[in-house]
Amino acid sequence: MSSSPGTHSLAFRVMRLCRPSIHVEPPLRLDPMDLFVGEDIFDDPIASSNLPPLISTQVSSSSSSARAISSDSADLTFSSRFLLHHPSDSIGLSGLLVLPQAFGAIYLGETFCSYISINNSSNFEVREVVIKAEIQTERQRILLLDTSKSAVETIRAGGRYDFIVEHDVKELGAHTLVCTALYSDGDGERKYLPQFFKFIVLNPLSVRTKVRVVKETTFLEACIENHTKSNLYMDQVDFEPTQNWSATMVKGDELSDNNSQSSDRQIFKPPVLIKSGGGIRNYLYRLKMSSKDSAPVKVQGSNILGKFQITWRTNLGEPGRLQTQQILGTPITSKDIELQVVEIPSVVGVNKPFSLLLKLTNQTDTEQGPFEVWLSESDSRGEKVVMINGLQITVLPRLEAFGSTEFRLNLVATKLGVQRITGITVFDKREKITHDPLPDLEVFVDLD
Repeated sequence: MSSSPGTHSLAFRVMRLCRPSIHVEPPLRLDPMDLFVGEDIFDDPIASSNLPPLISTQVSSSSSSARAISSDSADLTFSSRFLLHHPSDSIGLSGLLVLPQAFGAIYLGETFCSYISINNSSNFEVREVVIKAEIQTERQRILLLDTSKSAVETIRAGGRYDFIVEHDVKELGAHTLVCTALYSDGDGERKYLPQFFKFIVLNPLSVRTKVRVVKETTFLEACIENHTKSNLYMDQVDFEPTQNWSATMVKGDELSDNNSQSSDRQIFKPPVLIKSGGGIRNYLYRLKMSSKDSAPVKVQGSNILGKFQITWRTNLGEPGRLQTQQILGTPITSKDIELQVVEIPSVVGVNKPFSLLLKLTNQTDTEQGPFEVWLSESDSRGEKVVMINGLQITVLPRLEAFGSTEFRLNLVATKLGVQRITGITVFDKREKITHDPLPDLEVFVDLD
């Protein structure tokens, strides 16, 4: 079997199949009347009244001359190539579409489609042609075509064999399209022809995220930036949360739109345009932990929120699709015992007792407790304004695995205005452990 260069009867020709581009004519076309008539002609009523018949005469003569030139195939002067024969000629669009002359830019998430032709440039036919086409990346080799089991019987002299291959681009960096042919030439010699076509896969867009936690709500902000040379029309930008989270997109106009408008938008969605060369689009999602009756799952270390599914189209409808990596939220620290506020009054009276409704939850799979709850002394120099009314220590019974209990803490405020409730602490009597205090609360103290 021979594979020496320059002695092959066959050769591969590769053309990338993608949407054509619009042909734009760079020369600026003009109306011949602009060369003789200025803008000030409309200041003269006599001249402006005679302008329409003059223009119509000139246009008719130009049209007749253009038809004469087009009918005369021997005329190669193109004397009217800069004239405006129609108002749309000023745009510079000829109405022609141009096929790609090279591989061009190939982006991650697109479908690489190629038209491959193997030509027989010799004077005799070749037989038993086995063709293979595969994509080679830094990590793997992907087979696109293999005719080993059904070889092409013959390719006549001057003939060709054509086929189309497709590949979903899922890796960045250098790619190589490897085309090989094993065939018998006119002398019956078995020959092997390899050819390589290299191209680079680029990143079409970048997704930058920020996670912010406000009380019990997590907000995820995503900024999508377009790195391509063409506009991207976003078909879908969906955040798929993990099973522990639920996600809702926050829109700036969600409060001003009525139900009929929102229903229309679901049916007829306006295109979301991200302009070429660095255009950006921001998205905001509200995330909440899913409330389930089953026992909660303790997550230590990183907190996985979910991932984005993004689909888009280019100017002429070329589709693309990307899926981001898992997005991590604020790390969750494992708490064996959690104290939460269930109910707090918005306004209380000065020197009048009020109560907080609190909930203590055991987040372990073993029994915990008993517990004591008290109000620790303030570390600040000022005196404590909100104090416990009655018994200084509240005793709570043992909690079973993943169990919870609600209780009330009686307090009294001694000063007017917005006051802080600080230092609500839980102590495990059996383990002799003081858990982290409840975050500071605020209450408004009024005269009545």
